[in-house]
Parts: sequence; structure tokens; C-alpha cells
Amino acid sequence: MVNQIFYVITVPMVYLAVAWCLVGIAVKVARVAKTPAHPFTLKIFPDKDHPVPSAVWGALSMPTVRRHNPTFWVFLILFHIGVALLILSHLDMLPWFNIYPEDSPNMIGNGAVGVVVTAAILYFLLRRFAGPLREVSVPADYLLLFLLFCVAMSGDIISWANSWSENGFVLTKQDFGEYLNGLFHFSWADPAETIDGGHYVVLVTHVFLANLFLMVLPFSKIMHTFFAIPLNKLRRG
Repeated sequence: MVNQIFYVITVPMVYLAVAWCLVGIAVKVARVAKTPAHPFTLKIFPDKDHPVPSAVWGALSMPTVRRHNPTFWVFLILFHIGVALLILSHLDMLPWFNIYPEDSPNMIGNGAVGVVVTAAILYFLLRRFAGPLREVSVPADYLLLFLLFCVAMSGDIISWANSWSENGFVLTKQDFGEYLNGLFHFSWADPAETIDGGHYVVLVTHVFLANLFLMVLPFSKIMHTFFAIPLNKLRRG
């Protein structure tokens, strides 16, 4: 029974979560695109010469946040860079996408990237318990950050054990790569057939939490990611 539950989490639920997330994002973007134009100008920082490059730079560098809250800005920058590296790290596990040496058992950053991302999420979560931000925070804000923290921590346990343990983890980057490659090719193979050992439950936990995050994402504040550059473009004309 437990093996069947693990299979549902690591294979069918992954496809369901990804499909749910993509459809949810597409619906949200379509709704925003169909919204009638605002009757008043939104050009707060007009830039007639280079509106698009200026909008992209503004979305990536967040100068307003840097001026008003430098500490928050540092953690925001570290978080976004770390997430970008984690996406590359997961792609790097695929046999046909090698950034790190093909025979390396470690992910990109050797576990350090996870430390940075986890610390940033913890900072985002704790700052909501104090100051004016506490007054405007709702339970969904805490739950989303706590879910993100759990996703990061479960991934860290895998990555840290692989990179920092003297005896290494039972699972290697190649093991994860075989699992991900099966998902990409819709083999519907049970990962338990190739990934065994007591640490397998850590992988299942990480995948389960990641599935939950993908399902929640279209309804969360993280959707701002998809509108950051267009919104900055509106502000600059």
C-alpha cells in the first residue's frame, strides 16, 4: 500500500501538478490580458527612449526596494538568483543536459545554493511576524512561505547529504536524473525500481511538497513573477 502511494506521488501526481500549474497560469494570464485598459495613465516612471530594457532592468534589479529596504533587497536578490540556479540544477540532472561533469554525483553549487535559498525563505517568513508587515499579512502568506521552506529543506537534505556527508547519500545525481528522464519521456516507470534505500522516502517527501507548491502557485502571490516585466513596462510607457 505504501509503495502504491509513493508511486502515485512520484509519477501520476507530478503530471497532474504540472498540468494544473500550467493551465492555471495560462488562465490567469489570459484574464489579465483581456482586462480593459485602465482609463488613467500608469506611467509613474516614463522612459520614452528605452522603455523595454528599462522595464526588464527594473524588474530584475528592484531599485525601489533597494532604496527603501536594503536588507530585504539583498535577500530578494539572493533568493531569485538561487531559484534560477536550482532550476538549472534540476535540469542538469537530466542525462542530456550536463552543466556539471557528467560523472559528478553532486548538484550545481554542491548544496550551497540550497542554503542561500532556504535562508532567504526563512527571512521572508520571520519578517512577517514583526513590524507593520504583520498587520497586512494573512494566513495564506504564512502558509505559502512555510510550504516553500519545507520544499527547500527537503531538497536541501538530499543535496547536503550528497555533497557534505563523508559516506555520501544512497542516491546520486545520476539516480535522480534517471527518474526525471523517465518523467520527461512519459515512461510511467516506478522510480522505486531504480531508486532504493531508506533515503527514498526523503525524495518522495520532496516531490510531494513540490507537487503541492505547483498546485498552489497559480492562486498565490508568486504569480507576480509573470507580470513583473509587463507591469514595469506600463509604468515606463
